[in-house]
Amino acid sequence: MTNERIKEILLDIQSCDIDFTVIQTGKESKRVNGFYKPDTHEIFLHNKNFTNDNQIVYTAVHEYTHHLLTIEKQLIQPGYGATCRVHTQEFWARFSALIQIAEEKKYYSLGWESNAELKELTLDIKNNYLAKNGQLMQEFGKKLARAWELCKEADIRYEDYIDRVLCLPRNTERDIRRVGAVEVNPAIGFENMKTVAAVKKKDERENLEKEFLEGGKSPSTVREMMKQKSAQSRGEDAKTKLEKEKSRLEKTIAQLTQRLELVEESLASL
Repeated sequence: MTNERIKEILLDIQSCDIDFTVIQTGKESKRVNGFYKPDTHEIFLHNKNFTNDNQIVYTAVHEYTHHLLTIEKQLIQPGYGATCRVHTQEFWARFSALIQIAEEKKYYSLGWESNAELKELTLDIKNNYLAKNGQLMQEFGKKLARAWELCKEADIRYEDYIDRVLCLPRNTERDIRRVGAVEVNPAIGFENMKTVAAVKKKDERENLEKEFLEGGKSPSTVREMMKQKSAQSRGEDAKTKLEKEKSRLEKTIAQLTQRLELVEESLASL
């Protein structure tokens, strides 16, 4: 597959006004399959890492996602791509959406269903591990809720019971008990159940379940959908988000400055 063909595929998946270059390095790398240079808008692919075009497309879409987000974010965050973390939840949600388009357009295929052994193993994992573990954790949550009631009735400190008797981290206990408090389909697995259980409205929880079970959405995609919906309900726009980030950074700088002064005073007294 030529560089020109890869670029043509990427633009067909999603158009882009800012030009970019695709470069196959002709090399093999044990560290990465590819990388993106935000300052020059270049996508590098270590094509010796791949055995077929399907693998090339997957990595190309990954790096193209960096390009799309970089040119969007740099309009309001000039340092994006060079001075901040780029593999964020938003990135993975965007990448998941693009790779799904690539699959729909027949440029890419995951292909797990064509492997008979893998297909059988996948069904085993989903039915006998993800779903059963989800159901077990749901029942666990109900047991913890009952333990909380019994501790309250007996004037026993529940937090101490969790810490030193069950030896459960408090965040873990909170997540398990929350899953047991609402009706969530165990088929989506415990980790996704935690995401759904955090939503208060029943109809919204049901919609999220459908995204996992029928929509084939990744966990990052669903969480990003929830985040964006929450921001919209609060009326947050790009300016508001930047103002909040500015406020957080100013507080952090003030705290670090104060700490630096204390450290300098301590050093001066030694």
